[in-house]
Order: sequence, then C-alpha cells, then structure tokens
Amino acid sequence: ANMLQRIVASNEGLREAEDRGVELMLGSYVWGAFQNSENARALDGPMLGVADDNRTWFIGYDRLIVAAGARDLVLTFDGSDKVGVLGANGAWSLMDRYQALTARRMVVLGSGNVGLKTAQTALGRGINVVAVVEVGPRVLGSPELRGRLEQQGVRFYTAHTVRRAVGEGNEIEGLEIVEVGEDLTPVPGGERLLECDTVVLGIGLVPNVELLDLLGVQLPFRSEKGGFAPAPDEWMRTNSPSVYVAGDAAGFHEGMVLDDEIAKAQGTVAGLAAAESLGAVDSGSVHWARSELARLDEEKGREVHSHHRRWLRSLINAGGWGVNACLCEEVTRGEIVNVQPPRYVGWESEQMKARDLQTLAKDGPVDQDQIKRLTRAGMGYCQGRRCREQVALLLAEKAGTDVSDIPMPTYRPPVRPLPLRVMYADDEPQETRDHWTTWFGYDWHPTREGDSSAGERGLEWGKTIR
Repeated sequence: ANMLQRIVASNEGLREAEDRGVELMLGSYVWGAFQNSENARALDGPMLGVADDNRTWFIGYDRLIVAAGARDLVLTFDGSDKVGVLGANGAWSLMDRYQALTARRMVVLGSGNVGLKTAQTALGRGINVVAVVEVGPRVLGSPELRGRLEQQGVRFYTAHTVRRAVGEGNEIEGLEIVEVGEDLTPVPGGERLLECDTVVLGIGLVPNVELLDLLGVQLPFRSEKGGFAPAPDEWMRTNSPSVYVAGDAAGFHEGMVLDDEIAKAQGTVAGLAAAESLGAVDSGSVHWARSELARLDEEKGREVHSHHRRWLRSLINAGGWGVNACLCEEVTRGEIVNVQPPRYVGWESEQMKARDLQTLAKDGPVDQDQIKRLTRAGMGYCQGRRCREQVALLLAEKAGTDVSDIPMPTYRPPVRPLPLRVMYADDEPQETRDHWTTWFGYDWHPTREGDSSAGERGLEWGKTIR
C-alpha cells in the first residue's frame, strides 16, 4: 500500500488523469495480448490479459498505446547474484519512485548517461558513490554531468572491468576491478578492491517489446535504439494500425536520459493521434504535438552493441567461462556456447559432447530458442529478462558474427511470471493429486501407503524419461 501511494505521489500525471476520469489500475500488470488469428477466432476484438495479486481478467480496446519502458542490460560476473547488485532502472525506481533503496556505498558500472544519471540521483539521496567504472578508455556520458560528479568526489576508473564481487554469504562487501589493456585482457598488477554494498549496472537499457511482439508489431534490430525495437511513423503508430508506442519501449538512446521531455512528447503525440483516429480530437492538435516532438528528439542515437561486446569480452577475460550467464537456471557462459544440457540432468553422452555452435550452424542460423531448449538458459523465473541480451552477445562472440544476426527469441503469454492461483482460483481435487502421474501414462504415486517399491519404480521411471 505504501509503495502504491508513493507511485502516485511521485507522478503528478497520475492524479491529474484520475481527476479527468481515467481509470487507474495500480498494482496490476499486463501478462498477455491476444488478437483473432488462425489459432484464435472467437474474440470480440483485440484483448489484453491483466492481473493483480488476486485475479486475472481481460480488457478489450479500440486503440492501444504501449509505454512499457525499458529494462536494464545485465552482464554477469562472479558474485553478481549477491544481494546489492541491481540495474540502473531498478536502482532509480527504488530511489525516486519508492524511496526504498537502503544503499550506503555504491559503485556504478558504465559511464554513459544512464550510469552518470544514476550516480547523480544516488548522491542526491545521500548515498556515497564510491566510483564509476568504464571498460572503455574514456567516459561516454555528458561532460557537464561528469564534471559535477567529480566535484562531489566520485572517482572514475576508465579501461577497467569487474573480476568479482566479494563478501560473506549473500551480502556484497566489495567489488574487485582490474585494469584492462587495448585487447581487453587484464593488466598484471592492475587489481583494485572497492568497498561497497551496492553495485549498479548502468551499461545500457533494452526496450520492453514483449507485448509488441505478441501484437505482431515489426521489431527490426536497431542498435541505436537499444536492440530490437519498433519503427513507428511520425505519429508513433506501429505497423499494427491500432497499436501506438511511446517512451523507451519505442527505442532508447542516451539523450533520453537527460531529457525526459522526449518520452512525454512521444506520449502526447501517440495519445492525440490515437484519439484523432477515433474522431475524438481535430488533426491540428496532433500536428502541433508532432512538431514539438521533432524539435526535442533531434538525437538519433549511436550504435551501442559494439560497446556491449567490449564489456562482455573484458568480463570473460577477467572472470572466465565458468560464470553463470543465466542466473535463474545456473547456466554458465561456457555451457551456453558449448550447447551443454543442464548439469542436474546428469547427462553423459559422446553425441552431446560433440555438439557445439558450429554443428548447430550447419542446420541454419543459431537462435536463442534453440539454445533455451537445449541448455535451459532463459527458461527461469525472470523469463530471460536478465540473460536474453547476454546470451545473444555470447552466441555472436563465439560464432564470430554480428549480434544483429542472432534472431530475436520468441515471446509467449504469460510474458511475466504470475501465480497459478491468479490464473485459476479453484484448487485441484484430491483425486487429481493422487493420480497426477496418469497424465504421463503411468499411475504411480511416491507416497502411496503399502507400496514399498514405489520409490524404486519412480526412480526407473525418471531414468526412462531422461
């Protein structure tokens, strides 16, 4: 309840919208988008699947504006699963929107405007920003912003990368960084330990395009916009006539960090254009909003994925291939590029050992959906939000190709985790619990009384499935 109150308090637009009769569904989320197609022909029109903590329902629409924002680019290192490692977007939300970040000493990775703005916000909240670490030879973000940070005592370490996070248990107590040469290999004697309790990943942002993909919106690879992103027209309308897009979900570039008026102008254009298409407003207001957006958004962005690959190479050189790239399923970098099955399967097969990216490539372009099925990378609770981009970079690195050549992995609803009790509130009957294995054509229950062989038969069944 406190978090929802703080969301409203930090956004005057929400209160104004409510005063004008807009229904606000705080604490709710969209988990799916559906349209009539070859596999679904009974819908009254396009629908969104929406849920809160207690139930799910569907909402129809005539026009849809997707302003889903962006998520943080996650590149892992030894210890990056410790408490205190989080993305810049997440850190900003905790600091500004929820007033809930308990950090005392922060290190920021990445010196673009995303990282610099995060450091500035942290200083304004009384957090000690120990350092900004950048793999490149120079700071990438605004010189003015860098100057202000240096005046407040923030140290900049260019040509450095991360070796590991250190600390007892799950808590971070320090970050070990190391200087790298032009070839991105560690410089002997270039290690340094930064004492901190928080590490923020400010390397880059990735547009949230899950819903757009489900709606059939074309998503070309646009490195200057953060990756796979829509290409809307001047009215922020996508190739799907009823779907508009605004903000970071439309594609992110560094200039938007320093000027949030760009996202607001995109939202204004999208809203007025959607209303005009329904005959609710005249076209004059739409043209005025479009000219204002054109004035603000003059920066087209720069290609970013070569820099992301520099970060990845340096992290591999400093930490090795044994670091988990998929944190949910604990799949390492090496297991991904060698296309190895999950370790807990206990596999032992010469055929599997002989399989790698090169053998897969003989059957066509390597894609993440293949890798997910074979290694489980991206199949965990976060549904790939923390590893999709890193897996694509790893595949491009090992295959010697451009990351734009790695196809975008598919999205399917639900596009975010939600409890089964929300999807279906009624519990299963006891009979289903007792005989659930009949779904697999084998009626076996490990806790059935008087069946001493149940454990042995269950073990054999498990071996057969494997």
